[in-house]
Amino acid sequence: MSLKDELKGTIPEKELEQLANRFDIIGDIAIISVPESMEKYNNVVAQAIMGRMQNIKTVLNKVSKLEGNRRIADFKIIAGHSTETIHKEFGFTYRIDLKKSFFNGRLSFERKRVALMVKPGEDILVPFCGVGPFAIPAASAGAKVVAVEMNGDACKSFVRNCKLNKVEENIQTINADAKHIPNMIKKQFDRVIIPTPYGMDHFLESISLFVKAGGHVHFYTFKPKEQIPELIEKYEKLGFEVEFHRRCGNVAPGISRWAFDLKK
Repeated sequence: MSLKDELKGTIPEKELEQLANRFDIIGDIAIISVPESMEKYNNVVAQAIMGRMQNIKTVLNKVSKLEGNRRIADFKIIAGHSTETIHKEFGFTYRIDLKKSFFNGRLSFERKRVALMVKPGEDILVPFCGVGPFAIPAASAGAKVVAVEMNGDACKSFVRNCKLNKVEENIQTINADAKHIPNMIKKQFDRVIIPTPYGMDHFLESISLFVKAGGHVHFYTFKPKEQIPELIEKYEKLGFEVEFHRRCGNVAPGISRWAFDLKK
């Protein structure tokens, strides 16, 4: 039974149509977007979620999209007491405060897929590393990772998560804006993993100088399906072979997140 089906008869049908039928789970926190016009039903929605999932301790209402340089959304607690949680994914553990750090639970398959391609001894660069869900599995696979994150809170969580997962010896952390990488780093990498924020496609061109010939890039972008052939052509002109691409989630009507595996 879907969340909306469960709430039928409790919330008037006309208002229920405004509610998203899915919610995200990160650790023991559920995240849903309840429209402002439905705030009076916050408690009812939260109880329906917690009633069906006994492991959920907190329900957050996402009241804004990702904002600012720190790339975090604004949340309102509608049940429970804390925005901090411990999230476990494919054998790795991440301590996250969702009020302070961005984390996308929907990319778990991508993180595992990319980690399985990492080879021991590789030098890997991870811009926009957040709390570590791409960087830590790569380090655990035996790679030497340089991770860059500008959000100070996320960076502190990342350092803690490196210790938590016993990979701190394989990771160098840089608390800085990724756009300054050309001024900070003077080496090339076997692999670059770029969980690109929305609207930052230009980053691929500037980072391509840091990829060794024969090296790999895992790049994420947000596009409608009809633009993908044009995008593949653009990447080829930049000197990359597109080895693989896939859609990995919708972010807005007609706009999807796309993953590209590129070889230089």
